Amino acid sequence: MHTTPDQFEVTDRQSFITLLELMQQELAADPDLWENKTLPDFLAAIGAYANDIQGYYDNKQMRKNADEAAWSTFADILKGARVYE
Repeated sequence: MHTTPDQFEVTDRQSFITLLELMQQELAADPDLWENKTLPDFLAAIGAYANDIQGYYDNKQMRKNADEAAWSTFADILKGARVYE
């Protein structure tokens, strides 16, 4: 079974590294899945999504505090930045 970045759960540093590898593979295989394909666009989206991620958690009733640093939060920001407009 092929795992996509959205399906992959990050729990620690090593799984975060694996997520980055999955994201690279996804971008290379199907760049149309990404809204933010260039580094400047992706970096801008990371900043915007990091600013808005608590709202995402609240809307999904995830009971996570985005102000508490966690590998999973970093991963959620990167996953979201792929498609954030």
